[in-house]
Amino acid sequence: MLNLLYNLSIHSYLFIISLLAPFNSKAKLWINGRKDIFKQLKLAIDEQNSRQKIAWFHCASLGEFEQGRPVIEAFRAKYSTYKILITFFSPSGFEVRKNYVGADFIFYLPADTPENARKFIEIVKPSIAFFVKYEFWRNYLSELKKNEIPVISFSAIFRPNQLFFKSYGSFYRQVLKQFDHILVQNQESFDLLQSIDIKAITLAGDTRFDRVKQIVDAKSGTPPEDIQIAKDFKANRQVFMVGSAWQTDMEVLIPFMNSLKNDTNIAFVIAPHEIHREEIFAWQKQIQTPSICFSEVKPETQLIDYQVLIIDNIGMLSSLYQYADYAFIGGSFGKGLHNILEAATFGMPIFFGNKAYHKFQEANDLIRLGGAFSVASTDDMLLIFNELHINKAKKTQAAKVCRNYVLSNVGATEKVLKIVALILND
Repeated sequence: MLNLLYNLSIHSYLFIISLLAPFNSKAKLWINGRKDIFKQLKLAIDEQNSRQKIAWFHCASLGEFEQGRPVIEAFRAKYSTYKILITFFSPSGFEVRKNYVGADFIFYLPADTPENARKFIEIVKPSIAFFVKYEFWRNYLSELKKNEIPVISFSAIFRPNQLFFKSYGSFYRQVLKQFDHILVQNQESFDLLQSIDIKAITLAGDTRFDRVKQIVDAKSGTPPEDIQIAKDFKANRQVFMVGSAWQTDMEVLIPFMNSLKNDTNIAFVIAPHEIHREEIFAWQKQIQTPSICFSEVKPETQLIDYQVLIIDNIGMLSSLYQYADYAFIGGSFGKGLHNILEAATFGMPIFFGNKAYHKFQEANDLIRLGGAFSVASTDDMLLIFNELHINKAKKTQAAKVCRNYVLSNVGATEKVLKIVALILND
């Protein structure tokens, strides 16, 4: 009965997305991206030589892709005879990374119906599958198990309030038992899985640490992208970077920025979480100091005349942090805090809202260590910022805490590859 209800919920989701598609750009991309998906997938695999083994990596969205990227690249380097297939659930992942050169195939994942799962596995015939962090699609996992295809979950994290750990959660626990191995981020997750008799588990940490270290470490071969406009905008000023900003964040930050409009040593870079021209225009009207959008910058533009640069594109945020001296990471006044590690790896004090950060271990750790600060209001922002801005030693210490925190937590990718070697008998 629960299996029937699960499948009905998937079909209901498909129906709702179809209804929304004519009116919602994300829903439209979600639907259009899956049209003729099996025909396209089969054609692509046949063209690339279907006799080669395929390693399938599934990521829900862009954040999970970045989390999985170190493992994808390490797997590709070690197992060069494998083709790499990456699938996304969300348009925000697929549309940004559909041209990623580290994969042979990049597709949307068809909805998790029994028929779709069967057809997908039949066409792809993966030799191994990886699910990043939160992805637990019952029909795909069942089909992989049925075909004796090993499947690994890595950078997984669990909490006591999840259905897996409820007295009535046996249906959901069966989903977890489809994995050949689960590599978790923290001890709590390890203990929770042990409590429900999941044995093939490893405490490995979070591969995001490996990814953000790649971004800042030129020796990795993927140094941060040099963004000349951002460099010219910074000049000799200190930059306060606002990453993944939502309207609720800007309601606190715009008054904060306005209070510093006469400080010529401070400049602000704002990267919205989503690009909505009307919203950006509304922010500019409220900001009481000259602002300019990234797309408006011309060769003759004197960027030093502006105190605010708004990034009206997607994809460069992780590299922008290299120019920052402070960072505010958005989302925590709403549904949830965005990635703070990309800023932390460059070493700077980090701010975020005080409402929706508690489930993120790195946020709690950095607050405890003195590298990050949760704020409830503009007054909070001003109080803490002014203290750091005046007390250079305290600012330097907060920056050092953040940088060292990242360095002390790298290594999860290597642990994933060790489990892969055992599974593949390598």
